[in-house]
This record gives sequence, structure tokens and C-alpha cells, in this order.
Amino acid sequence: MSSAGCSDSLYLEKDSLLPTLHAAIGTHKVKFQPDHDWDFHLEAHHRAVDLSLVLPHYRARNQPVNHQMSMFVGGESGPIKLRVCRHFPRSKFYLEVQAGSSDVTVWLPSDFKGHIRHSGKACFSAGFVNRIMKNVRLNEGSYDALDEDDVVVFTRGHVSFRMWDISTGAPENPRKETIKRLFGCARKSPETVMDWDFLLED
Repeated sequence: MSSAGCSDSLYLEKDSLLPTLHAAIGTHKVKFQPDHDWDFHLEAHHRAVDLSLVLPHYRARNQPVNHQMSMFVGGESGPIKLRVCRHFPRSKFYLEVQAGSSDVTVWLPSDFKGHIRHSGKACFSAGFVNRIMKNVRLNEGSYDALDEDDVVVFTRGHVSFRMWDISTGAPENPRKETIKRLFGCARKSPETVMDWDFLLED
């Protein structure tokens, strides 16, 4: 079964600390964890990661009103693919990826608004540029805005950002979003590098 979507039937009801191999692949419903530093934490080491992280559509009991759902993924050399799936915009989140030399691809929800910090040069898909880039502050200094989203990616490998479409509940359609770019339906962004490989299916 594909892990690209975020179907409720794929939820893995597990603890926030996931040491097993299968925990690095599939779909995980992120839950508020008041007794842990992170609401979701995974140390993948040299394993490949291919995960859909589904944010809750409700505020858990005793969860602070301004709490950002916090997620951490650590790796060394295996490729990391993370899809942050959000059905309700009030589920603000903080995602940190510390990945050694891993190539990292992150799909962010199309209603993302906040700060992204990343190492090296990142590439952005057509859907990301069309729908998200206007609401992003890239590699700016520290700030305190708990009502926004926050993403940090540090790796010596390649970094790619793509869009998870909240209207369809699935990753962006590369062909559709690229056509929008080609016909000028979305503004150009001089700080981005277009990667035409996004036209190909993974």
C-alpha cells in the first residue's frame, strides 16, 4: 500500500518514540505528548524514511492553546521523505530534520505560513512556488511566532520542498502545477531553482 496519501485507514497508533524499522515507513498520526520533548520523534540512523505525518484536527486535553505540534526526524545517510498532512489550519507545527548526509524531501501543507531554515541550497517544486512561497520567510533570523509554522532542515545532502495539497488530501500534481508556472498563473520567485525532475513520478 502506498504511503503517499494520508488516509485515516493507514494511521499507525503507536507511541511517539518509534525505534522499529517499519516505523520509518507509512503514515503516523501525530498526537500531543505532554511527557516528552517531542510529539513525534524518530532516529532513523542509516535507514530510509518515507513517512506521512498527520497533524490532529483537534486540541488534545491539557494541550496549551498556542502549542506547536513538534516533530523531529534524525538520520545519517538514508534518504528521508516526509509529508506533513494537515486538514485544519489551527494545527500549527514545528518540524526539525537533522540528517547528516541524507537527501531530504519535505512536502508541506498548501496553507503553510511561517519560517523555513535549511542548510545548503534547496530546490522547490512548482506547487510549492505557486501556493506556499509567498507565505514563507527563508533563512531569516530567530523569531518568536507560535501562531505560525516552523521548519528546520540541516543536512549535507540535497534538500527539496514540495507541496501537500490540503484541498485534495494528497501530494501536489506535478504536471498541473508546472503548467500553472509555464502559463504565468503564479508569480516567479527569484530565490528558487526550478527542478524539472518534479515532472516525473517518484
